[in-house]
Amino acid sequence: MTDLPSGFRSYVTNLGIKDDTDDFVVIACETAVPTAAVFTQSRFAGPSVTLSRHHVANGLAQAVVVISKNANVATGQAGIDDAAAVTDLVAGRVGCDPTDVILTSTGVIGRRYPIDRVTAGLGAIPQPLPATDADRPARGMMTTDTVPKLAVATVASTNGEARIVGMAKGVGMIEPDMATHISMLFTDAAVDSADLEAIFRRVVDRTFNCVSIDTDTSTSDSSIVMASGAAGAVDLEAFEAALFEVAVDLTKQIARDGEGANSLIEVIVDGAVDAAQAKRVAKAVVNSPLVKTAVHGGDPNWGRVAMAIGKCSEHSDDRRIDQDAVVIRFGSDEVYPRQLDDAALAGLSSYMSGDHVVIHVSLGLGNGAATVWGCDLSDTYVRFNADYTT
Repeated sequence: MTDLPSGFRSYVTNLGIKDDTDDFVVIACETAVPTAAVFTQSRFAGPSVTLSRHHVANGLAQAVVVISKNANVATGQAGIDDAAAVTDLVAGRVGCDPTDVILTSTGVIGRRYPIDRVTAGLGAIPQPLPATDADRPARGMMTTDTVPKLAVATVASTNGEARIVGMAKGVGMIEPDMATHISMLFTDAAVDSADLEAIFRRVVDRTFNCVSIDTDTSTSDSSIVMASGAAGAVDLEAFEAALFEVAVDLTKQIARDGEGANSLIEVIVDGAVDAAQAKRVAKAVVNSPLVKTAVHGGDPNWGRVAMAIGKCSEHSDDRRIDQDAVVIRFGSDEVYPRQLDDAALAGLSSYMSGDHVVIHVSLGLGNGAATVWGCDLSDTYVRFNADYTT
């Protein structure tokens, strides 16, 4: 069992949103603590996002809630009222102000919560929250995920050791425009709100904002970190490294669990003018349906990677990609500009069919680098999403 860091307690239940699986998670501290969050930039953002963005603006929160199997998006004023009712009821049970509750919600778009069942269930939240484990909350926030996603790291603190425990959900409708999915990270390190905000945004940009399943940005994306402070102060650089370790672990788990996925695709781009260019090229490769299907079929067709790189057409002389300077590798094997014969390419087929495929692109322009993660594209993804609500 994985325990939450010191200072956090949880409660998970079924509110009757769908079937008899857990669909409600709340994790809370005894008091409001430093909290940072990033949310979707979608113009169809749901009430949970707009409400929570306002609640966390002061850098503090006491509780975070996940309602799964229902996104409560595009539901008008009634949906806004439902979201406010949830935060009010949770606050009453946890013992905090409603503005100290962050609400996340994930599932089908365009349907209101079954609010009568939800409010009845929220009225039964135990006082105090009964559990300290992270395993059941990680399962309770799942929708179409096939496995719960948990990651843990530690960092030295003035009281000995601080822990960071992260959990995430997300397998489809994933293309970052902040941090695509829902993730919650908890730590007992003492970090003030301003430092936590700056650190978290840097970490998110290098991890959750570097994952893509299908180029579609969710209306409900939310990523939150809370710090109880129970383990004492930490070195901020060491803390950021540990937070990155947890976030990149969760990022890879999300990519590996993409709907219908068989392979984790890791795209490394170096030799770019800067990190922004490297990331743009890496995302062009990992998002290409032709690259994804090549990996799914175990086809070492480097021409599809070259095509994806070529779409990144920056026109200023110092940023223009020159095909004669580019090197493409599958794993450690160079496939361009070195030309492999048919037998050598066929030998790469087994690598391309593996559960972790690395595509390495060097641009020969500068020192910028970035790594992104995604997955292959299978007929299972198409079939699953064709039948999603029917």
